[in-house]
Amino acid sequence: MCAPTLLIVGGDDAAVVELNRAAFARLRSEKRIEIVPGATHLFEEPGALEQVARLAAEWFRRHFGVEAHAATEEPTKGR
Repeated sequence: MCAPTLLIVGGDDAAVVELNRAAFARLRSEKRIEIVPGATHLFEEPGALEQVARLAAEWFRRHFGVEAHAATEEPTKGR
């Protein structure tokens, strides 16, 4: 089984970008690579982590039908 794969990498970390591009080329599933401009590999720059979260949320909604509000809902008691 092949899982859809999203790679997110900071654009200011050339070595990590190249590693991700090499991994991307080897993937045989549906795939996408997103490069966050101005970010390093830890996404510590202002707004970078928020962009990563948005990209990941869009990917999961598209591929797995995850609703944005599901992550913030309280679990149902008794389950």
